[in-house]
Formats: sequence, structure tokens, C-alpha cells
Amino acid sequence: MNVNNEAAPFGNTLMIGTGPASIHMAVDLSRGWCNQLGLLNRKSERSEQLNSELASAGQVISTKVESASYKLGSGSATVAQLYEGYENVEDCWDSIVICTPCNSYASVVRSLDIAHLTNLKTIILLSPGLGSNLLVEHLLGDAHDRIEVISFSTYYGASIFPPAPYRESLLNVIVKGFKRKIVIGSNKVERSMLHQVQHFIESHGIKCEQGMNPIEAESRSITTYVHPPFFINKVSLDEIFSPKRSTKFMYKLYPEGPITQHTIASMISLWHEISELLRLLGARPINLLKFLNDDNYPVRELTLSRADIEGFVEQDPIKQQYLLYIRYASILIDPFSEPDEAGKYLDFSAFPYRGVRSDRLGKWIIPRIPYEDYRKLKIIYGLGQRMGLLMPQAEKFILLFEERLYSFVHVDGFELSDPAVLIGNSIEEVDIIWQQFCIKSSRR
Repeated sequence: MNVNNEAAPFGNTLMIGTGPASIHMAVDLSRGWCNQLGLLNRKSERSEQLNSELASAGQVISTKVESASYKLGSGSATVAQLYEGYENVEDCWDSIVICTPCNSYASVVRSLDIAHLTNLKTIILLSPGLGSNLLVEHLLGDAHDRIEVISFSTYYGASIFPPAPYRESLLNVIVKGFKRKIVIGSNKVERSMLHQVQHFIESHGIKCEQGMNPIEAESRSITTYVHPPFFINKVSLDEIFSPKRSTKFMYKLYPEGPITQHTIASMISLWHEISELLRLLGARPINLLKFLNDDNYPVRELTLSRADIEGFVEQDPIKQQYLLYIRYASILIDPFSEPDEAGKYLDFSAFPYRGVRSDRLGKWIIPRIPYEDYRKLKIIYGLGQRMGLLMPQAEKFILLFEERLYSFVHVDGFELSDPAVLIGNSIEEVDIIWQQFCIKSSRR
């Protein structure tokens, strides 16, 4: 593929990962934000299927936006290049968007021949964890001076492949909604690309703010605070690690779901621990209730007053637990939906658990919730250790997940990939993040 000119802000853009978020963002970028589009997926049966489908579809991918109220509707884009693996990536890409889970970032960057990609100016991390920007920056080696690494707080949409039996291919994605607000952060000071990314997000009608640094942006992900307490507890783990299909729901009150006074208390404890870590890392902590309400899913003011939301940080932990419990009880239904003829509001919390499943070889696969949340929490806890910060609640979540994982494999007798592989080597990544943090701190 030929190197194109840089008429569009993102230039030639390569998307790494081919899930719904990658397809969605690729289509959005094709609306004048980039020149040529490329997709890269690790070599597998899935990448072969994608290659075949792209050829049959004339290299076209598409999105269907379900609500007409969004600024950007449905669309399509032409893919100039699909790479099956990293071996033959050409030196024609100005921007790379990494759309894989953050626990694979190190593998992705190490697989790219960064020294060969001389045109590369920007790497965007679509769904990073705390410290991901520092990790990627370090792994860029001598190229880190010329490449800007930008972290999103989270993927800006909510998208899925059409469910079976309606799924026609892996190239068509349904966009179910958009986030209310995104925070972005760059490893470079005064780089124009961060402003272009902000304009791109705002073109969707989404509020976008620039964080003081990448860590501040990376800390503005709702899953960091919500997923460990809600999904790493006995109730949730019993559902997730059961081979039987769950009949319970992820965001409902006990016994329909995991939410109790104890899970709420553990959420408050984890938020306090992460807040202290953020202060030590030079980032501003969040007001948890305001973040959940204003930036994510609001409730009516009659339910939670503006004074309670704004003053949440100053309240004692018991009052904080009380207010947070009110919030989650109030979004069991969509508080802004219109009731039907029977007076029932939209069931806002009926998200079923996804349990373990077996692959074609009969190996059990752990669902991304809470596996990815566990991996991210290991990094957070490791950074706390480097800072000399006690994080007993984070440690409790980690130990509980590992205990349940080993029990599933060794006690229950299920065949699984080596649990040590699933637990991962977070120590190495923590060391890299900590080293890069210390280097950058010494330059200030």
C-alpha cells in the first residue's frame, strides 16, 4: 500500500484488534478523519474468516446506530489493508489505534517493528488501564520521542456484533449508544494530535476533557471502581464459574444479583485506596458519586440531590455507602424512561452474567468480566506496593479471584489453560510502569 498524504488529521490509520469497538471507530474515522484504513488481527481462524469476508464484501465494513438522536448515524468504510499477524506491516501508517484489552498491550507493542514504522506519529489506547500509557511509552524504546501516546478514559461507545442467528458477518456492528463524557491524556506536552482527538470525540456529541496526564485519563473508567466489588465476590463468582447458564443479573440487588450493603462498602473502600494512589501519582481523584451520575448514568434529583452529589467526598464512609446504595437501587429501572400501559419502566439492570465457556478444544475460557478487571487491579495494587501504600481491599479482591480460579481448576476438576498463564506476569509490567514513572518524574 502506498503512503498517502496527511490531508486528514489521523493520516493513514491502522486499527489493531477487530472487535466491535475497532470496527465502529474505524467507520467513524473514515468520515474525514483519516485517509486510508487498515485492520490488524493476530493470525488465527478468525483472521482468516475476516479476510475471506472482506474480500466477499468488497473490503467494506459497516455500523448500524440504533438511535436517531446521535449526531453520527450508521455508516460504512472501505478497508485498504487487513494484516493477519504483525510480520508484514508496511511503513505507511501515521496513526495506530490499539483496540485490544489492555493486558495485551505489551504483547502488541513488542510484536510491532516500531523502528521500521518511521511514519508513525500517534498511538491511541482505546481502553487502557491505569499505567498503560507509561507501559507503552517505555516499550517504544528509542522511538518514544517521536510518537505521541494518547489514552482514552474508555471506549466512547457501546457496540456489539449482531447476536446469533442474525449475525451475517464479523464486519457489521450494531452501535447501541455512546458515553456521556470521555477524558483523554497524552504523554507529550503541547502536541496538536490531542486536540484533534478531542475534536473527533466531540463530533459525536460527547463531552471530552483533557486530563492533566494520561494516568488521570486512565483513572476515569467506571469499570475500575464498579467491576471488582460487583463481580469479584462470592455471589458473582459462583455464577461466573458455574458451567450452568446463570439466571441472575449483574446489576441487581441480592438475591437477583450481587448488590448488597457489603459490595457497596467494598466499592467505597476500593475508591478510597485508588484515590490515594492517584494523589501519589500526580493525578486528581474523582468524586465517585458525581462521576457515576454525571458522567455515566444519572438519576433524578428527587432521588439524589445535587448537594449530596457535590458533597459526596466530604461525607463519612457510612453516609457515602448510603448514597451509593440509593444510586444503584434507583437505576434498577431507567429513571428517565416512560412507563408502559401497565406502569412498568424500562428494566435498566437486566444484564445477565456471562459464565465460563469451553472453546473448540474443550478448554474453559474465563469471561472478560471479571478477568480483565482482575488483571487491571493487579497493576493498580502493584503500583500501590511500589508507593508503599496499603491497599487491603484491592488485595482482597485479587486473592478472592485467584482462589476461585484455582478452585475451579483443581478442586472442581475442570480442564483449563494453565491458571498461572491466566493470572499473568503483572510484576514485570508494574516494574516497567514504575520505572517509566520515576524517569518522567525526575525530569519535571
